[in-house]
Amino acid sequence: ETGGKGRELQIMQTQEFRDISYGLDEAGIVTLTLNTPARKNALSPVSFLEIFHAVDHFLSDDSAHAMVLTGAAGPDASDPAKEAFSSGGYFSPDALEGLPEEVLQEINLSDIAQKRATMKFLQCDKPVVAAINGLAIGGGATLCLAAADQIYMSEHAWLEFPFARLGIAAELCSTFFLPRMLGFQRAKEILFFPQRIDAPRAVALGIANEVLPHDGLLGYARERVLQLIPPAGPGMAVREMKRAMNEPHLEAFARALDQENEALAKLIASEDFVEGLSARMERRPPVFKGK
Repeated sequence: ETGGKGRELQIMQTQEFRDISYGLDEAGIVTLTLNTPARKNALSPVSFLEIFHAVDHFLSDDSAHAMVLTGAAGPDASDPAKEAFSSGGYFSPDALEGLPEEVLQEINLSDIAQKRATMKFLQCDKPVVAAINGLAIGGGATLCLAAADQIYMSEHAWLEFPFARLGIAAELCSTFFLPRMLGFQRAKEILFFPQRIDAPRAVALGIANEVLPHDGLLGYARERVLQLIPPAGPGMAVREMKRAMNEPHLEAFARALDQENEALAKLIASEDFVEGLSARMERRPPVFKGK
């Protein structure tokens, strides 16, 4: 499960997180917020390390009963249509700057599919819901598939799985979840022919559960989790059902993540990946060579 280079960090406390924020309220609801709005909450290896430890804190805290996963709007956000849940992977070396040596030792850069953090969520029996407040691209979308038991989207939110256009493969166990959620043909369509999926279509496809008015999204997510935890909700029953649904598949989840990591290691070294990134930065269609 660990997938890291060294020992697990026991010293990373929630107040030390720099890419995410972690808050626990009086009802026992944890709000985990992707909190790098300057880069549209893009997810670096540090982000995923912090997410791993956040779930660890969540599971070990008997006063924490449910989690809401969302994205920071940013202090200057005035147009809700321009908000971001997460713009996907952030691979700039500056993400690792200023980190203590013990944190750097904890990060396994070869775990591109984020097996460690993903498995932590998949072994979590407490309820988790995602409140997607804006665009969710690549890893931002696949994180929700792996982490959340229910996905609620703002009316302004949208998803995109752009991997093929970048000459790369999908990750975070999405190659396991999407065919089972959508059927193989539709899942392949979404992954092979990337396009923006607005919130109503995401619900129609079965990827998300509901579309909400933007201003009511977080409030609705909180109302729903309150129905899953004491005193209003049957928390023990919910946890037992979640465990019964997930645990028989843990070995398959792990295999899918290993396969994703193998594919990603191969593709990141390819000319097509370089071309996909260049085309994206230059805002032009890519010209792939198949090598």
